[in-house]
Amino acid sequence: MDDEDRDFEHSTLSGPYIREGETVDVEIFRFAGTQDPWRLTVVHMSSGATEWRERFATELDAYRAFMEAVERDGLASFGAAVSRIVH
Repeated sequence: MDDEDRDFEHSTLSGPYIREGETVDVEIFRFAGTQDPWRLTVVHMSSGATEWRERFATELDAYRAFMEAVERDGLASFGAAVSRIVH
């Protein structure tokens, strides 16, 4: 079954994140009905998505990875490229 045909479970930590006038959508998810690791994608509203290759044991681990990237690189860094994969 292709990933597009499967349902996803979204973390309650997912949603819009706003800092200094920049907005991104944080998506933390895994396949529904599984105990699969969590995935992390950050979507910049105007310029694309950043997807982590790394998978996370908990949704909180995924959110922490997002926050570490924000602290290290700034929120605007997610708007610098169209659809990229990191980590």
